[in-house]
Amino acid sequence: MRPQAAHRATLTALTALAPVSWGTTYAVTTEFLPPDRPLFTGLLRALPAGLLLLALARVLPRGAWWWKSVVLGALNIGAFFPLLFLSAYRLPGGMAAVVGSVGPLFVVGLSALLLGQRPSPRTLLTGVAAAFGVSLVVLQAAGALDVLGVLAAFASTASMSAGIVLTKRWGRPEGVGPLALTGWQLTAGGLLIAPLAVLVEGAPPALDGRAVGGYLYLALANTAVAYWLWFRGIGRLTATQATFLGPLSPLTAAVVGWAALGQTLTPVQLAGMALAFGATVAGQIGPRRKPSGSEAVRGTSGGPVLGSPGRKAPRDPMDVTGQGVTGPALRR
Repeated sequence: MRPQAAHRATLTALTALAPVSWGTTYAVTTEFLPPDRPLFTGLLRALPAGLLLLALARVLPRGAWWWKSVVLGALNIGAFFPLLFLSAYRLPGGMAAVVGSVGPLFVVGLSALLLGQRPSPRTLLTGVAAAFGVSLVVLQAAGALDVLGVLAAFASTASMSAGIVLTKRWGRPEGVGPLALTGWQLTAGGLLIAPLAVLVEGAPPALDGRAVGGYLYLALANTAVAYWLWFRGIGRLTATQATFLGPLSPLTAAVVGWAALGQTLTPVQLAGMALAFGATVAGQIGPRRKPSGSEAVRGTSGGPVLGSPGRKAPRDPMDVTGQGVTGPALRR
């Protein structure tokens, strides 16, 4: 494997650990945490993790990044977490997760509007295949259809999708790493959740050792580490590639339900898992573009345009890391 391909494969695998970790959220919520506390659960998942990462990074936002951090924190954390836990409390884990499988389609549409990326037929087909595969996995699960839970699941998916695209559009400030960016968003999101948790749910519930362990897992491994890997990956992968890792979350939830909760997997569900996983892999293959016009003579790392000594190439709008991300693939 060429060094460039090996580097991207490693980056993709590390980023994929985030949705795999998030796939355990549903089991932890239903088996370890106090019931009917989506806001409190979102608060304890976000704010401690954000403050920990801020202490490690020791970098605060500057200028426009104060409000950008609030917007991203609201979309990726402040709205996403409560809606996610609301759906997890009201729906079976698999059914709550299946709605997330339409995330790639949301991101494709938002990328066309905000990033100017035209979706290819292959991308759309892959997104539909991923959603259909996950549906085969989770719609076999028993459980009544709760309208509020379904609406919360759709809203959480839309919020996260918008956060992914805006994260890609804005990138991050020069000299600021993904650790600080993650800490800003988790802290902002947690502070947005805090007053709502007090107003809606009242005083915090009494916690036993089982709940404390569940919250520690969610705050540290499931949030601090997972979101650092996620935002690090978004900065280097395209928005579409990142969101096609999302189906790994419901697939993980199904596997955890089978392995730890005694749930069964039918042949139809296994076929759906294979289809969704195949779509996830296909979503990592960026389309090949033929350079045209100035792109045909532009360097891949912001070097001078051939034939124009001393003139710098225009910065690719997708190069948010300063490392030569041009178009859909990582180029270093």
